[in-house]
Parts: sequence; structure tokens; C-alpha cells
Amino acid sequence: MKTNFLAIIIFFTAINPLMAASVVGDPPRDPFVVVLDAGHGGQDPGNTWNGYKEKGIALNIALMVGAELEKIPDIKVIYTRKSDVFVTLAGRAQIANKAEADLFVSIHMNGHKSQAQGTETFVLGLHRNQDNLEVAMRENQVIFLEEDYEMTYDGFNPNSPESYIGLTLMQEEYLDQSILLADFIQKNFTNINKRVNRGVKQAGFLVLRETYMPSVLIEAGFLSNRSEGAFLNSAAGQAAISESIVRAVKDYKNSMNLSILDNIEANPPIELTQESEDRPLDVYDGITFKVQLAASGKKLDPNSRNFKGLNQVSRNKEGKLFKYYYGASSSYSQIQDLHDKAKRTGFPDSYIVAFRGNEKISVNEALKTKME
Repeated sequence: MKTNFLAIIIFFTAINPLMAASVVGDPPRDPFVVVLDAGHGGQDPGNTWNGYKEKGIALNIALMVGAELEKIPDIKVIYTRKSDVFVTLAGRAQIANKAEADLFVSIHMNGHKSQAQGTETFVLGLHRNQDNLEVAMRENQVIFLEEDYEMTYDGFNPNSPESYIGLTLMQEEYLDQSILLADFIQKNFTNINKRVNRGVKQAGFLVLRETYMPSVLIEAGFLSNRSEGAFLNSAAGQAAISESIVRAVKDYKNSMNLSILDNIEANPPIELTQESEDRPLDVYDGITFKVQLAASGKKLDPNSRNFKGLNQVSRNKEGKLFKYYYGASSSYSQIQDLHDKAKRTGFPDSYIVAFRGNEKISVNEALKTKME
């Protein structure tokens, strides 16, 4: 069979070199790798409020999400577990790092002694309040089931607030992308599933600390809440939650891989009205705001033809990705105008970022600096 295929290629090469080149074609693009992490497993059941088992519900949702994502040709799905087995937190992260994943999504269920309800999605960071700390402490307790956990996690004690104060923010390079995915997830949970929105939050989860790619930890609801627990334990509820996660991954992937540019000739630049110059300029000393249009492993010339007619586009290599920025201003109101323009032009998932010199900082931190 291989000989026949080779003969076909040689035949086409002889009669038409151009056709032969098209057979060989460009090297295939790397797949977009998503690692799905079903929380807990094996001897670690997770939350067991009202008789429900977090480990089983998390696994069902992860498998549903994976089954849908696997239908997309350029997405590769890897699971940290596909059955009821115990995997260490470090082991989960190692699976993602070895695969050089583009995304790590850890799926969990919440619990509380009250009738609290709603969804929340976490990125790695220092906890902002006691509730966030308690969620992180509860999820990190699993390391006590591991041998030599003190050595594996450099003496980290899940029950010690001091351990969280000294948490190394390994994920800082990927914080913007992690927040973007978390925001997509929460919006879908709220708008599609009609769940109570507890927001995008930061806390010290060990499983996120160990990964080297954009990573989120989803708390898809409270098993301790009678109504929400029944919803999460049902096939319909698990399907609804998984659908929202799938949509969020697709939206994130589209914003990262510049697929909106693949058919640029079919999408000519939009004629825009003249921007208003009446707004006062609020200039922040030493700060540069930009609009991030997209990020990709694909290197494009940042000219207007490749960006729907937008000028002042710059490209910067950060880690594995090329980041594409539109505009640059120390005025926050001016960058908001440019952001509005970018969205109208055809970049609905663009967002504002901030720099102090060459250092990327959060927009909130930038806005706390002194204005000129």
C-alpha cells in the first residue's frame, strides 16, 4: 500500500511539479492541546455532601467536555484521569507540562456548611479574602494522602496561612490568558446555565502553581446546596455544565489562534466613523496601555492588511506565543476608545493590558499609579 502511494506522488511530480508541491503542502499546524483534570479520585472522594461524590461528578463532566472537544480536528485532548484512580496534584501538573499543553482545566465541586450556591472559577494568586483561602485549603488537603508530600511541595502546609503568603506565583506569565478563559467560563455558567455568578477569583491552588500554561480551577457549584447538588448530580446538569466549558474553550482558542484572520480577504476592513477628541486625557505617569488583539504560535506581519485595517499594531514574543497589540497610550480613556474601535472592527475578544516600562502589570495596578 505504501509503494502504491509513493508511486502516485512520483507520477504527479513528473507531470506537474506544482501539483506535487501541493500534495506535500505546508507542515501541519501543531494541535491546540487541552488537558482536562477531573478533581480528586480513588481514595480521595472530594466533597461528599448530601451523599453525592465530587470525584464521580467531576469525572463525568471532564469526559463530556473531552468528547465534544475531540470532535474538533485541531484540538488534542489529554486527561489526567479517565477512571476512578488517585493522581497526585504534582502528577496532574506533570501530565500537562509534559504535553506542552495550551490549556489546563481542573474541574471541581464546592461545599459549605451553609446553603451557599453558585459557580466560581479560580486562577492562581494570593487569596483576597478568607472564603478564597478556605476553598484553596480544602482542595490542597489532598496532598496529605501522598507519600513524601513535604518534599514534593517544598514544605507547603495546606493548613497554614503563612504557606500561602509565601506562595511562588509560577503562573504569573500566563495570568492574563488564565483570567480570559475563566471569564469566558463564568459568563457561560451565568448566561447559559443561569447559575449564580460568584466570579473569577484568585487563590493558592497547588495544582495550578505547578503548571506552565494558562490554567484555571472550576468550582462548578455546591454539592452542599440541596437544589444545586441535585442539579450537579444529574445527567442533565452535568451536560449543561460541560457545554458551557466547551464553549469557553472554543472562544478562548479562537481569541488565541487568530482564526479570525484566516479568511481576511473575505472580511474587508470596516469603515469607521471619526473618533471623538472631546474626552479628557487621564495620563498615568510611566504606564503604557495597549489593546491585546490576540495571541498565537503563528507569526504574522503586524501590518494593517493582516489586522482588518487597524494601524499601530505591534508584535511581541512572550513564551511560546506571539502577542499582537493595538495602539499604545498612557491615557486610559484614549486606550478605551481604541479598544472600542478594535471590537467594532472585528476583535470582540480583545482586552486592555498595561505595562510599566517593559514589565507587564495588571490594569488595576496601573490605575492605582499617580496621574500626571
